[in-house]
Amino acid sequence: MNFSALSKKELLKTRIKEKASDKKIPCPVLRKIAEELGVPYREAGEAANDLKIKIKNCDLGCF
Repeated sequence: MNFSALSKKELLKTRIKEKASDKKIPCPVLRKIAEELGVPYREAGEAANDLKIKIKNCDLGCF
C-alpha cells in the first residue's frame, strides 16, 4: 500500500481507535498496526497518546 504521510497518520489513528477498548490498547496490537502500516513504533505510540489511549501489557518497553 502507498499512502501519503497525512493519510497514513489518519489511517493509523483510525486503526488505533478501532482496536482500543475503554481507552486502552494492548502493546502487541499497537505494534502489529505499526508494522502493517510501515510506521515506527514511536509514531504509533505518539498517535495513541494524541488520542488519549493508554498502551497496556508492554513487554518490550517500547511505549
